This record gives sequence, structure tokens and C-alpha cells, in this order.
Amino acid sequence: MYKKNLVFAAACLGMLLFGIGLITLGSVAPDLKAKFQLDEISSGTLFFILPLGILTGSLLFGPVCDRFGYKLLLVLSCLLMFIGFEGIAWSPGLGLLKICIYVFGVSGGCLNGATNAVVADISTEAKTANLSLLGVFFGIGALGTPFVLGSLKNIFSFSQVIAVVGLFTFAVGVFYAFIQFPPSKKAQGFPLLSSTKLFSDHVLILIAFFLFCQSSFEAIINNWTTSFLTSQLAVDASNALYALTLYVVGMTVMRLLTGSVFRFVSPVKMLPLAISGLILIGAGLAGGFPIMFGFVGTRYAERSGTAFSFVLVIALIGNMLVNYMMGVIAHAFGIQYLTTVAFAELGIMLILSVFIFRKISYERNSEL
Repeated sequence: MYKKNLVFAAACLGMLLFGIGLITLGSVAPDLKAKFQLDEISSGTLFFILPLGILTGSLLFGPVCDRFGYKLLLVLSCLLMFIGFEGIAWSPGLGLLKICIYVFGVSGGCLNGATNAVVADISTEAKTANLSLLGVFFGIGALGTPFVLGSLKNIFSFSQVIAVVGLFTFAVGVFYAFIQFPPSKKAQGFPLLSSTKLFSDHVLILIAFFLFCQSSFEAIINNWTTSFLTSQLAVDASNALYALTLYVVGMTVMRLLTGSVFRFVSPVKMLPLAISGLILIGAGLAGGFPIMFGFVGTRYAERSGTAFSFVLVIALIGNMLVNYMMGVIAHAFGIQYLTTVAFAELGIMLILSVFIFRKISYERNSEL
């Protein structure tokens, strides 16, 4: 037997760690560039390795959770993330740093997928609201990391701060070892290869490519904003880290509202709200992942892990491709083109969201 509230709290801790992890690399990018003498292409390679690891974790979490349940995966993910944090903090060479970033990414991908899937499984009602509240903890982690690094920059080295965060990750893994999670679903086969129906679901494909854009957008903002502000606008490194928090503030506040004030508003009605808020970037994007995950969890309640793996893999492919492309653009033409790439992605997301809204509305009207 498991307690829903305890499982939800555990999932929130995991998402907090994912938020910390996802923004850590971008937050310490200037320090890593200085330590290892990296240019834009080399930095882009590091940003490519992280989502590659997350992609691997996203492929793994579905079959592992289906066969063995959530507990084993979550404990191992925290231990791997601990190793990743310590490696980023203390790696003496670039080769070891790349390995640690990959391990860090694998554990983050597993935490992200498993926490979203377990919340979808335990939420019989208001999936989108609960997933939005879960996303608030991603925002807290992402918001707190640059703030803490900026505050402590002149007191401790970035390596010391990252190492302490790694110890917190280890403690969360120990906590997971002592609580109960939902049992395994005993699914057979590898989900992305055995579930051909997913590839023929047009709504799911549109959702996946919406998240393709959103994931890559969030990545370039998280990873390149500090470099953009320090090199293009000559902003002090500490102030650049504080500026990055403004984007995360908008996202976090909107996800909190979605999980509380707008808790019982249907996901379809929330989507136009998200569209209208795109111009505010952080607030507009806040609804993207929880709303889309809510759609996915409702459509595939019996194999949520499989469906989550499907959309996450496509989303993370976008993360890798656009991140690397941003590195090439920054090297060839200048970091100032960050804003051009970002607004191009927003335009594509706006178009995709309109199609998703129309198709889901059509399906619901057809069922009546």
C-alpha cells in the first residue's frame, strides 16, 4: 500500500532535483568555459551531451517502471545524479566532465519521466492541475539554482556549491528507499517499438512536436542566456544569473496558478490561456508540459509510461538539435541571434497549439 500524498511529495522532490539539474549546466557555463578554455562550439557540445543523457533516461524509465515499479528507478537515479553533480564540481579534465554530464543527464531524464508518470498514475482527477503543481517544483529548483550561485559566487567556488547540492541529491535517494510507490504494471516489450498505435495518433504527434519546440526553447534560454547577457550586453556574471531567474519566475507562478486557482478548469480551456500568454514567455510556456502531459495521461491511462516516453523522446531530440544549432549560430554569426531563434520557436508553437486545440475539441464533440 502506498500513500498518495507521500508519493506526490516524493515526486515533487524528484522534480525539484530535475529543475536544479537542468539549469545547472547553463548557470555555471561561464565558469566551465573559463576553467577548460572552451569556445562556443565546445560549450555547445556540452549542452548537447546533457539532453543526450536525458534522452537515454527518457527511453529507459518507461520499461523499467513498467516492469519493476518506480522505487528502484528513483533511488538509482538519485545516486547517479549525485555522481554527476560531484563530477561536474571536481572533474580535472574535459573527458571526465563529459562523462559526468552524460550520467547526470541520464538520471535527470529518469527522474523527469518517472515523476510525471507517477503523478499521472495517482491522479484520478485533475491530472493537469497536479502535473502543474509538480512543475512548480521544477521552477523552484530552476529558480533557486542561479539565485544561489549568484549569491554565493563571491563566497564559495561554483565547485563547492555544486558538490553540496550533490549531497542533497544523495539524501533524497535515501528518502526514496524508505517509502512505498505504486506497483509495477508488468508491461511487456519495449514501449516505443511495440506501441505502433502511438505513431498513428495525430494528436499525440502534434503534442510531441509542440514539446519538441518547448523543450528546445527552454534549453536555449536556460543554457545561453547568461552567455548572451555577459558577452553581448556586457552584464556582470552575477547579475546575468539573477536576470535568468525572471524567466523562471513567470513559469513557476503560472504553474502554481494552474495547480490551484485554475485547478478545475479543463485542459482544453487552459490551452487558449497558454496561447494568449506566449508573449510573456515564461508564463505562457508554463502550461505547455503539464497541459500536454495531462492530455497524454488521459489518452493513455493504461500505459502512461509508454506514452510519456514517446513524447519526451521527441521533445528531447528537439532539445539536442536546437541547442547544438544555437552553438553553431553563436560561433558563426554571434550570440545576439539567440532572440531570433527563440521567437521563431514561439511562432511554431503557437501554430501547433492551435491545431492541437482544434483536434481535441473535434474529438470531444464527436464523442457527445
